[in-house]
Amino acid sequence: MSHAPTATARALVPEPWTVTDVHPENADTVTVEIAPPLPRLIEFRPGQFNLLYVPGYGEVAISISGDPSVRDRLAHTIRAVGPATYALSEVDVGDGLGVRGPFGAPWPIAGDDHVVIVAGGIGLAPLRPLIYALAAAADERFTAGLTTTVYYGARTPNDRIFLDELDGWGALPGWTVAVIVDHADREWDGPVGVVTSLMKQPLVAPARTVAMTCGPETMMRFVAQRLAELGVATNRIHVSIERNMKCAVGFCGHCQLGPLFICKDGPVLTFDRVEPLWRVREL
Repeated sequence: MSHAPTATARALVPEPWTVTDVHPENADTVTVEIAPPLPRLIEFRPGQFNLLYVPGYGEVAISISGDPSVRDRLAHTIRAVGPATYALSEVDVGDGLGVRGPFGAPWPIAGDDHVVIVAGGIGLAPLRPLIYALAAAADERFTAGLTTTVYYGARTPNDRIFLDELDGWGALPGWTVAVIVDHADREWDGPVGVVTSLMKQPLVAPARTVAMTCGPETMMRFVAQRLAELGVATNRIHVSIERNMKCAVGFCGHCQLGPLFICKDGPVLTFDRVEPLWRVREL
C-alpha cells in the first residue's frame, strides 16, 4: 500500500525553482528573485526563511526579503560569506535552485502600535518584507496617529543595501528613517557611530510601541537594552536569531539554543525569551 508523504517529509525535499532576476546591492551582496516550476500563488509571512540548495555547494538558510504582496516569486538577499552563499551570489537568470520552505516564526504585524525597526548590515533584508507591509498601510497608520521609525546601521556607506527604498520609506507620512555608518568616506555627510547612537529621543508612547531588530547578536543585545531603557517592554521587543539551521523542522538540533529550536520556535523571538539564554556562556 502506498502512502502520501507527510508534511514534514515534503518539507525535507527541495523543489526546483528558477532564478528570474539578479540585482546587485553592493560589492558582496545581491538580491535574487526565484519562481516555482509552475505558476502559483506564493504565501509567506515577513520574517520567515527558506532553505536554498545550490547543486554541488550545499544548502543554506536565507530569509525572504521581498514584498509579501508579490505572489508569483520570492526574493532573497544574500551576502557572499561562504561556499554556498558565494555560489548563490553568482547565479544567473535561468539557473535552477532547490527550495524548501517557508519556515519559521514571523515578525508580528503591528495593529494599533507605534513601530521601531532597527537593522544592522544585511539584517535589513529579513526586516524588508515587514517594512513593505507597513508601508502599504502608511496612510492608514498616519491617519490613526501611528509612527514608524527605521534605524539602519552599516559598516561603511558602500555596505548599505536597498538605497533607493530607504529614501522612499523616509518620505512616507509618519515615517522616520535614519542611517548611520561605522566608518565614513569623504562623500558621507551623515552620522558616524553605532546604530544605538541614533536612539536618543524619547518614544512617543513606549507602552504602545512594538520593536523589531535584526543584525549581529551583539548589536541586537544593545538595541534591546536601549529600547528597554526607553520604556518598551521586553516582551514587545522582537529579535531575529541566526543559527546553523539544517533540517528547518526541529529534528537535527543544529540550531538549538537551550530549550529553543530556532528553525521552528524562531527565528523571530521576543527579547524576554532570548536574553536569559544569551547570558549563558557557550550555549
